[in-house]
Amino acid sequence: MNVPYNIAVIGGSHADDTHLRLAYSVGRLLATRNAIVICGGLTGVMESVARGVNSKGGICIGILPGDDPAEGNSFLTVRIPTGIGYARNFLIIRASDAVIAIDGSSGTISEASFAMTEGKSVISLDSFKLAKSKDGDGEFIEAASAADAVKHAISAAASHRRGRNLHSDGSRFDP
Repeated sequence: MNVPYNIAVIGGSHADDTHLRLAYSVGRLLATRNAIVICGGLTGVMESVARGVNSKGGICIGILPGDDPAEGNSFLTVRIPTGIGYARNFLIIRASDAVIAIDGSSGTISEASFAMTEGKSVISLDSFKLAKSKDGDGEFIEAASAADAVKHAISAAASHRRGRNLHSDGSRFDP
């Protein structure tokens, strides 16, 4: 069994049309690559990526800050209410193999920083810049387009799984 990669898409809840279009394109492309998309489940970049995934029949999981699954946007496949507010950002990162950041501000930066600390790569698509500061940190990669971001995210997810000694089917191997 081939286990799909979990790709988190993080970004602003209030984004402009350019970033919303990028998020939609990223969602469509990730769905065509059979990736599971994980996001915060609300508005802005999160809603646009979910809409893109939905348009291609993919799976988009919203890790919601509140207790009510109805707070999630209408394009999510799965809504997981946590009741833990912004602490849900750590769940989004922990559940992912790689991260794509689109636009965003302090919440997005905190998620991306945590991802890199966890050894997961962050692909920035018209977003902020972070520097890798120590061995074991994930890579920071700037992407030129939605297709470029998805290509880098899939590659980074594969590397992350190899680093954890997992085959693509989820079984362990000894290096």
